[in-house]
Order: sequence, then C-alpha cells, then structure tokens
Amino acid sequence: MTDVTDATDATDAADAAEKANVPTAKPFAATRTPGCPFDPPPEYGALRAEEPVSRASCPVGTDAWVVSRYEDVRAALSDPRLSSRAAPSTHIVPNADLNRPIAPGSLLHMDGPDHARLRRMLTSEFTVKKMRALRPFIQRLVDEHIDAILAGPRPADLYRDFALPIPSLVICELLGVPTEDRDRFQEQTTVLIRVGSTPEEVEKAAAEIEEFIGRLITAKQAAPRDDLLSRLIQRGRDSGRPFSQEELVTLGVTLLIAGHETTANMIALSALALFRHPGQLAALRADPALATPAIEELLRYLTILQFGLLRYATEDIRIADATVRAGDWLVAALSSGNRDDRAFPGADRLDLTREAGGHLAFGYGAHQCLGQQLARVELEVVFTTLFQRVPTLRPAVPLEEIRFKDDALVYGVRALPVTWEP
Repeated sequence: MTDVTDATDATDAADAAEKANVPTAKPFAATRTPGCPFDPPPEYGALRAEEPVSRASCPVGTDAWVVSRYEDVRAALSDPRLSSRAAPSTHIVPNADLNRPIAPGSLLHMDGPDHARLRRMLTSEFTVKKMRALRPFIQRLVDEHIDAILAGPRPADLYRDFALPIPSLVICELLGVPTEDRDRFQEQTTVLIRVGSTPEEVEKAAAEIEEFIGRLITAKQAAPRDDLLSRLIQRGRDSGRPFSQEELVTLGVTLLIAGHETTANMIALSALALFRHPGQLAALRADPALATPAIEELLRYLTILQFGLLRYATEDIRIADATVRAGDWLVAALSSGNRDDRAFPGADRLDLTREAGGHLAFGYGAHQCLGQQLARVELEVVFTTLFQRVPTLRPAVPLEEIRFKDDALVYGVRALPVTWEP
C-alpha cells in the first residue's frame, strides 16, 4: 500500500517539475522601432522563429503566454477552453482590474450559449447586404466632410476633422440616435476614446453616454423605430427572454465604442501608410477597383489592436510546444500573426494587390468582430473618394513630427495634419 505522504510528496515534486519547465517571463513586446510606426515590435519576429508560444510580463499585472504565429493565433482564438468571460477586456489593458465584475450584456466577455444567443440576435444587423445598404448614407457623410475640409484652412487635421466624426455618425444612424442629439453624442464619444482625456473627463463622458443610451432605449421600448436597438429589444421579447435595461445599455455602449474607435483610427493610420507608400497610393488612385483588396491588406498590415486579445484558460491545453495550464492567461498577438511569412509571404511589405482576406485584424473564431462588414464599407467609401477628390492631399509635417498612440489599446495617430493644392 502506497503511503499517503509519499503520494503527496510525489505530486508536489511533479508540480514543482512542471513549474520549473515554465519559461521565465520576458517583458511584453510593446515598443515599436523608432521610424517604423507601421511595424509591430521587432521582438515578434524572433518569437515566431524561435519561441512561438512564450511567457511575458503583461501590462495587466500578471504573466501570460504570448502566441505569435498565425496558425497558433487562429487555433487559440477558436478554442472554447480559452475564455473571454474571465478576461477584464478582450485587449491588454494597462492597470486593468482582473477581478472587476463584468457588466451584463457585455458581448466581449461572454462565452458559450449566452454569447451565441446574443450574437445570433445581432448577426442579422451586420450582414453584407445591410451594410451595403448604408453606402449612400456613408458616401454623403464622406463627401460632406471633404467639402468642409476643402472650405477650411490649411493644414487640416484629417484625424479630427474626418476620421473621427464619420464612424461616430454612422453608428448614430445604426442605433437610431435622433439627429438633434448627434453632435453632443459625438462630442462625448470623442472624449471617451481620445488618448489625452483625463480620467475625470473619461468618467464624466462615460456616465453621460450610459445615461443617454439608457434614455434612448427607454424611448425605443415605448415607441420602436426602424433601427438596430428597437429591433434588438423586440427580438429579446420574441425569444421569451427580454433583455434587461442594464444589458441593453452595455450592449449599446459596446457597439458605439467598438464601431467608432477602431474605424476612426484605421482611416487615419491607413491614409498615413498610403502617403508613405506613394507607389501603392498611385495604384489605388488610378484603379478604384483595387479598393477591395487594398482594404484587406491595410487591415492586415496595420493591425491596430496592437496589444492583441486576452484570454483565460479554463482547462489545460496544448498550443504548439507549450502547455497552457488552467488558470493561465494568454495573449493572441494579432499583429504578429498578421506579419507571419508562413501565412503572408513578404508579410512586412505593404502590397495592395495581395490576397490578404484571411488576416486576423478582426480576430478569429466565435468572438470575431461582428461589425467587420460595416468597417469594410466605411473604409472602401473613404478610400475610393478621398484621394479621387483631393489628388494632391499629403501630410503637412514630416513623419518625425506625427505623434502615435503607442500606449493605447487601439493604435493610431493623435493628429494627422494634411494639406493640398487649392
């Protein structure tokens, strides 16, 4: 008969051996090479080659496994044993509270049946057909904002005057925000996502937006309109499980921020990338039909969710040559996966003719971005219009003077001064 003490000692020894085999955590790769603002941190190249699943000390205050190869990132994001529910954010959030409660209705933090139910109710709102139906509205917005820029002084800030307002107004249209409220709504969302906002400003803006979304939902519950929120309220009732007010508010805020911040940064950063690749820009200007593959390539090349997606292991899983234990954190490094030469030969080169449709910019698996078709339509309208209407558009300052959101969840420029020939 085996002595209990011996068995316990053996288990402890096995655990110690397992822990001893866990690699030492390195600093998280978060610093880009000076003068290379479009490339992810250079450490990722070495990690893909030598240690595709590595340990790093992350800004969330804990060590995590970092997955850097394209195929491994896809495998991780499609594995149901890696949970979004336990993560404080889908992104690596500096100073995030890993134990904070998750608000009901937070689509980004749901798994399993709850996530599938809500996603099913939303999927029909973001089909290719419905998003293309928005194209005339988006085209009008783009033309109006170009008109305003051309009528104003030079230089103009392409980020503030163009990239920021257009996605915000598109989301307002989708959610059914009354026209008279859109300017104030846009002001508060800008405060919320602007890197330079103080914590007090962010808190105040968030409270105002939540209060506004709450009032908007109450109005739509009483008098439904032809908009996303009204239809979602009705689908909840029809399912026999109506959404609570808190769930609807959280969902409304999620759609607002996700649809505004990412597209705004993508518009401005893409414009700058094209300015820095004049041959590619000339090809796009000469052939607007190139816009469709160009958008996919820009999404891949820039990958603005720069710190990746955070997941929590609910069971032991094997990824590449590493064993990720239950309770471990994992980062799916989207920007690294999108620069993997195994998936995209010559991945560090911007090539608007590339077939880049399998990129990871929108994530992968059950939590892949719901609004990706909307983003594509917005970007296509922008880049088939902006450079056609303003063919002499160019940066008004050297690249060295442009400041980037190096510490933000969503990468981009803080401002993009541009000028043109009158």
